[in-house]
Amino acid sequence: MTAIKETHFNFPNQTAFYKGKVRDVYTIANKYLAMVVTDRISAFDVVLPKPIPYKGQVLNQIAANFLKATADIVPNWVLSVPDPNVTIGRICEPFKVEMVIRGYLAGHAAREYALGKRSVCGVTLPSGLKENDKLPEPIITPTTKAAVGHDEDISREDILAKGIVAEADYVKLEAYTRALYKRGTEIAAKRGLILVDTKYEFGKVDGEIYLIDEIHTPDSSRYFYKEGYEERQQKGEAQKQLSKEFVRQWLIENGFQGKDGQQVPEMTDEKVNSISERYIELYQQIIGEKFVKPESKDVLKRVEENITIALSKF
Repeated sequence: MTAIKETHFNFPNQTAFYKGKVRDVYTIANKYLAMVVTDRISAFDVVLPKPIPYKGQVLNQIAANFLKATADIVPNWVLSVPDPNVTIGRICEPFKVEMVIRGYLAGHAAREYALGKRSVCGVTLPSGLKENDKLPEPIITPTTKAAVGHDEDISREDILAKGIVAEADYVKLEAYTRALYKRGTEIAAKRGLILVDTKYEFGKVDGEIYLIDEIHTPDSSRYFYKEGYEERQQKGEAQKQLSKEFVRQWLIENGFQGKDGQQVPEMTDEKVNSISERYIELYQQIIGEKFVKPESKDVLKRVEENITIALSKF
């Protein structure tokens, strides 16, 4: 199987290049972004040594599907999806926060709760909750958007006090976040899934707020299977889930949480393939269609050609 670990393209009118944890982003004429979703995988803010075949395609196509399905709630940055691994869109000035919304006590929030904390990002949580319990109502727990290193929890009050986001804009970001999560929850329910938590990123162009980056993918979201959820909670069993959390759990079990001095466990071909299969499973479950693997053997050539053709039309 062929996976995209990194790209080194040079497009007409290219003015900048940025390599993120997972995405390679090409700036075109200081007006457009050509975003290549590679098959790199990160956890605990660390890029793991081996790429995961088809992961980038899964993320890009799920995001494209959900961005289209939520365009009536908030405009988004997308102009074209010319390749399974590529999205081209308008450049936005990003807000320096990620809007995380949680409907259930899971992942990071559950780990904090287990340590005895009853407040996350300034939001008070009730006592007596078990891991993966549904919260009384969804809560917004923002994080800072770190250019390098770890994102940090931050409260609404601190965001406004530090002037990170103007209050008028932040009120809109909160409203968009709740509406997007509600839509995502409804779509997931139709597919037999629970959208446990997710994050959204926003930017601004000419005074208008746009939804940017990816949404409702297994990298940005956590899903449980709806069937058997209540029974598993009552028995205190782990939930059957589709998200990147299974990668984090594998790393934790092997002594890695991204801390200094820790080593990433060996990624065998078997482990890489099993992660790839889990990503494809989520795609098929959430989109409700069979995942189609591209026929092209030279993935990088295909991606470069499709971007070049698409940009020639702008």
